[in-house]
Amino acid sequence: MTAPIADRHGPDRDFTGYGRGGAGVRWPNGARIAVCLIVNFESGAEASYWAGDGRNEPPQEFGYPPPPIRDLGNESIFEYGSRTGVWRLQRLFDAYGLRVTFHGCARAFELVPEVGAYIAEAGHEVCAHGWRWEEVSRLARDVEREHIAWTVESIRRTCGHRPVGWYSRCPASLNTRELLVEEGGFRYDSDSFADDVPYFTRVGQTRHLVVPYSFVTNDSLFHPGQAYSSPSDFLDSCRRTFDLLWEEGAQRPQMMSVGIHPRLIGQPGRAHALREFLDHCLAHDGVWFTRKADIAEWFHEHAGEFGRTGEFA
Repeated sequence: MTAPIADRHGPDRDFTGYGRGGAGVRWPNGARIAVCLIVNFESGAEASYWAGDGRNEPPQEFGYPPPPIRDLGNESIFEYGSRTGVWRLQRLFDAYGLRVTFHGCARAFELVPEVGAYIAEAGHEVCAHGWRWEEVSRLARDVEREHIAWTVESIRRTCGHRPVGWYSRCPASLNTRELLVEEGGFRYDSDSFADDVPYFTRVGQTRHLVVPYSFVTNDSLFHPGQAYSSPSDFLDSCRRTFDLLWEEGAQRPQMMSVGIHPRLIGQPGRAHALREFLDHCLAHDGVWFTRKADIAEWFHEHAGEFGRTGEFA
């Protein structure tokens, strides 16, 4: 006898996905793999005594508990991201002619408008990452709705376009996806780690697209106590992931997201590893470097041609 599930509130869980046959995805020009670089821009949007939060973010580079006073060292690490790291990434993206997705907190762009101006100039995408780098799962539904509206309007003003994607500071709330659909302008969210390729889910009576994210190929693993101890760790993880997905892509095209943070990957030795990874990818044929918004639009337009795409084929 199966024990009852105690709490069914919130989205249903899907354990099956595309099943044994996998997703029949096809990318533009027959690409084997879609690679999306995702820059998490959070500087100044983090919790801090400076911002009046009464607490600090956990240390970004040093393994000690956050003090109950302003943590000037930790604050300066976030400042490194907007002062130096993001511009090191800018030079790299421009040199390679890449367009990327920014997971951007609205407050961070308001504090550093030059970054929003660069995004508009370069044609990068902003996937909304919250009003601040806040835990939306702790917000009341009406407050979360209000913060989504603030975020959309702020990013439209600072970055030149409204966001069509959303990524919560993990975890999303039980209300987030419903509120995004209610808002009406979002084409996808990335509040899932459940697959390697996009998939549709149902929100009420609406078919809603999810473009999954990953913490495996993500520089957040440089945080104290996490898996990466050197730039070589990041490079090895990303390269191995790419190689297998590229091989699989000959039969079943795949998607790879690489999550990076200017305050982390923007450090010179780590940026060097990122550059080496890009060189590795670009040495292969059939690689589509793209933004999540482009992946989402392609999927919306062509999903009916892919065969099995979950519940909504």
